[in-house]
Amino acid sequence: MQPFLTSPPRRGRKPVTDLREVLNALRDLARTGGGWRMLPKDFPPWQTVHWWFRRFVRRLLFRTIHDVALMLDRARDGREESPSAGIVDSQSVKAPMAQPRGFDAGKKIVGRKRHIAVDTDGRLLMVNLTAADISDSAGAQAMVAAVRQRWPWLKHLFADGACDRTRLMDAAAYRDFVLEIVRRTNAEPGFKVLPRRWVVERTFGWLTRWRRLVRDDEQRLKVSEAMIHVAMASLLSRRIAHP
Repeated sequence: MQPFLTSPPRRGRKPVTDLREVLNALRDLARTGGGWRMLPKDFPPWQTVHWWFRRFVRRLLFRTIHDVALMLDRARDGREESPSAGIVDSQSVKAPMAQPRGFDAGKKIVGRKRHIAVDTDGRLLMVNLTAADISDSAGAQAMVAAVRQRWPWLKHLFADGACDRTRLMDAAAYRDFVLEIVRRTNAEPGFKVLPRRWVVERTFGWLTRWRRLVRDDEQRLKVSEAMIHVAMASLLSRRIAHP
């Protein structure tokens, strides 16, 4: 974590706040789901933590730490640092403070929808937050347009039947993506694990282990996205530190 933190200035008053403790406070905040004023006394004052959090969000620090930890974790498993295949899916969560928000008629939820792309092991590659009334294909289309800039070697995408739409297929083909639809089979009764599809569902399970992500209580999209990256970066860093 040290290379990503702000270095002390050469002139002027030296900072007295330990930035590593600020990161630990943010991890505790995401894990427990408490409010800013409910931070334990072992951490810096909540006003200080909140000020640094806003600064880190503007610098995209949490996303940078997450992406570097993702590449390190893939290299630790003996894989290429940049993935070549991914799975896309969405999850609707309640968001009473979100602006804007929508109604997901399929899940009967008023809030936001998380459109995510993960690699074949479930590591988060990208997240796109929208109102819950945005369709899966529309959210995936916006994500396909931006994922190439962060992961240039990504070529193959897996998705469910909700993404089988003409505009999404055309957008994927225009950007040289191979979009494969994994369909559900009703030939045999009962629950069946679908190839590739279960990986992204497991990632949603990892997200909901963090109490602040069970529902979206953030008003701004950037803050909500930062909390997701804090949670997933903590998961990856724990894997790297304790293999």
